[in-house]
Amino acid sequence: MKIAILSDIHSNIFALEAVIAHFKRKSVDMVVNLGDILYGPIAPQATYERLRALEDEFSVVTIRGNQDRQIYEADEAELESNPTMAFIHEDLTQEAMDWMRALPFDRQLTDYLYLCHGTPDNDLIYLLEDVSSGKPVLRENDEVAALLAGNKSKIILCGHTHTPRDFLLKGQDANDTSEHEGAYLKNTNTMSQRIINPGSVGLQAYSDELPVPHAMETGSPEASYTLLELGKNKNIYKLSHEKVSYDTTSAVQLAKLRNRDDWVKALETGFALEA
Repeated sequence: MKIAILSDIHSNIFALEAVIAHFKRKSVDMVVNLGDILYGPIAPQATYERLRALEDEFSVVTIRGNQDRQIYEADEAELESNPTMAFIHEDLTQEAMDWMRALPFDRQLTDYLYLCHGTPDNDLIYLLEDVSSGKPVLRENDEVAALLAGNKSKIILCGHTHTPRDFLLKGQDANDTSEHEGAYLKNTNTMSQRIINPGSVGLQAYSDELPVPHAMETGSPEASYTLLELGKNKNIYKLSHEKVSYDTTSAVQLAKLRNRDDWVKALETGFALEA
């Protein structure tokens, strides 16, 4: 089974269309969407409609992200202080809002494949990166294990950071040698868990003030997603991180229309706008 793993689309219909066209050429069997889907200054409703139409073509599994939740939790004060949020609420239909509310926080897709946006307990926390220094640093093995809160799934898919990652979380019996079977990696008792972040379909950089001021940057404007192909059993698989060019000009034009210079910089370059 081949799975297209998407995350952090952020209303970027232009990036989404390019990614869909790309994975259609790869003969995928399933699409997984890890959340942060409609928040953004580009095209929330059009993005929602395209994703729902995709359900007519593929088996699609979707969970929510923190900014999906923040859309339907937004109160009047938030709408008055955040023009982007106000635009999103104006653009989305009630059907789209109800769809977001119904999305699950996480999903144990199989006994060995688990989906979350941030961590199994919190959609705001980065599973693989520590930003306490003001810049992203990969967490130590023990830190990641603690954040998994006991989830022992062999393959864990997460999003949130907009940064493609393939992290090998080693058990106590682990060694540094990866085993292969042809083109496939083998998850043996020496390779405890594989944590995969597909990066972001729609936004390749951003800055945030929480938990401390920091920026996440990929340094290129292409859309990101990941292909995961499962082999003859749950311990054999292969994956590839994909970069897809798309119509950034149209996305930038809509970001400019919403006065989001930070998005313009990120969409054009993959770098965050300096404060």
